Amino acid sequence: MKKVTFLPLRKEIAVQPGTNLLQAAALAGVPVEGNCGGKGTCGKCRVKVLQGLHGEPSTSERKALTEAELAEGWVLACQREVVDDTVVELQLSSDAHDRKSALAGAAAKIEPEPSIEKIALKLPRPSIDDQTPDLERLLRELQRPALKVNLPLIADLPGILRQERFKITAVLSEKQLLAVEPGDTTARMFGLAFDIGTTTLMGSLMDLRSGAVVAVAAATNPQNIYGSDVISRITYAARGAENRAALQRKVIEAMNGIIRELMQKAGVAQNEIYEAVAVGNTTMSHLFMGIDPTNLAPAPFVPAFQKALEVEAAQLGLSMNPSGRVVLLPNIAGYVGSDTVAVILAAEMDRRSDNCLAVDIGTNGELVLAAKGRLLTCSTAAGPAFEGAQIRCGMRAADGAIEAVQVEDDVKLQTIGEAAPRGICGSGLIDAAAALLRAGVIEPSGRFVNPEKEGHKLPSRLKERIRRGQDGFEIVLAYAEQSATGKDVVLTQADLRELQLAKGAIYAGFKVLLRQVGITEADVDSVLLAGAFGNYISVESALSLGLLPDLPPEKITPIGNAAGDGAKMALISRSVRERAFALPERIEHVELSTRQDFQEEFINALAFPK
Repeated sequence: MKKVTFLPLRKEIAVQPGTNLLQAAALAGVPVEGNCGGKGTCGKCRVKVLQGLHGEPSTSERKALTEAELAEGWVLACQREVVDDTVVELQLSSDAHDRKSALAGAAAKIEPEPSIEKIALKLPRPSIDDQTPDLERLLRELQRPALKVNLPLIADLPGILRQERFKITAVLSEKQLLAVEPGDTTARMFGLAFDIGTTTLMGSLMDLRSGAVVAVAAATNPQNIYGSDVISRITYAARGAENRAALQRKVIEAMNGIIRELMQKAGVAQNEIYEAVAVGNTTMSHLFMGIDPTNLAPAPFVPAFQKALEVEAAQLGLSMNPSGRVVLLPNIAGYVGSDTVAVILAAEMDRRSDNCLAVDIGTNGELVLAAKGRLLTCSTAAGPAFEGAQIRCGMRAADGAIEAVQVEDDVKLQTIGEAAPRGICGSGLIDAAAALLRAGVIEPSGRFVNPEKEGHKLPSRLKERIRRGQDGFEIVLAYAEQSATGKDVVLTQADLRELQLAKGAIYAGFKVLLRQVGITEADVDSVLLAGAFGNYISVESALSLGLLPDLPPEKITPIGNAAGDGAKMALISRSVRERAFALPERIEHVELSTRQDFQEEFINALAFPK
């Protein structure tokens, strides 16, 4: 492991050699901007290496940095791997630093308060005068005779006690004895935090003693073979217990793959992982636990459970200490899950005194409003367009996806990985629509202008891109000879309608929550964008389309994977976990499907702002 120190924050993190500086910054919880997801294309993850600089500048660095800056040690964090102990200086504006420290830095500020306890003991050895059985001998020395102990632990106890001549470490979790280990192992105690997304699974391995993240890993949720959205998976699970078991098995297998990767990166053994905290939307929470989600789909959208669940790892087949605890944080409603609880924790929305809106846009858009001492939530069906579904050339954020668009005399594109265009992802869709709206290619109604009747207003090269397609007018973003598929990448009239439906639902949800507490958009002090989508969209483009409340851009802050941060906080701190357990009783859930005012706001929000 190599140490990376970030100045002026004086934060340190130990990472495996080969980890790039952007990943190290994420592990350390320090704010380094990386809008392109570490592809080297945005040039914004600039840092200065004061010690430990190795290698020649990459092509991306030569494009983004001057020769003078390169000579001074400036690099792009995503382009430089850690070879030796490294000291990095961050270039932060005070405003950006303060905002990110107050919001995204919440997890880093949590003092470790683990619910797992390790106690090293030297037990008196049995003798003719002291024939106390092994288990009772241990419980006597712990002075906790009422501890629960499972059968596998008792089965192995005699050999473990005698392996180091009765020098042992007891691993406790509240009222249960989880493990007994030979020798003194108090220095090693690890846990897992999981964000179980519909599309992506994120896992973090944490040192429970220090609260540090020691490794992170991710994988695609393999349940996608049964459907890309929660409704498809609910429908599949509803066909019988075997289908439900298959969905659970898929997610557990993928999580175990992540755990294996984490253990390899950090040099941690399976039995040293004693606890896991997981969050996810309500459907993913049900499927993770193998619980029937059938009644989540039809009104009135009733989940099988709301409260937090706790099981032994062996019950789920999760690759950690078999007696270890797996805690699933509570849900709020049928379409507002424990991932939203985790967002509230990470953004400390349950403790804010200002009027704050948060949105996590994925397959659904979960919204949270903290105002006047109240916490309100709702969910809107907004995800397909933002995730590339139901868009003619839509795709997820991967190499070749158009992620940014500029329109002046012609169309200029930026793709993920600087690869040839294959399609367009959610951030690119937002950017393209906003740029075309500004250029006069589309009207506030969402309709393409007719190039034959109104084309004289447009530059000739832009006009040439507009044509009649199977869904009405469309515009060619990338011609076949430019694209990776050999086909035109287009944005159609139907695509714009899908975007309008999605953004209208999100904005209408905002309006209903604000009305519920009696405030207006002008009263909102801040808007937080959670999740990967929120991290990569252009705030200016989102505002110009009416996706977000009409506020100054500086009041809108991406906070990254807040659901994952909240899970980490609940893992390392009993107090935070207790806050999570209590949140459902405090939160007011607003069911939008039955509200006439939501339908009215939705219709009003379909058009783009003039």
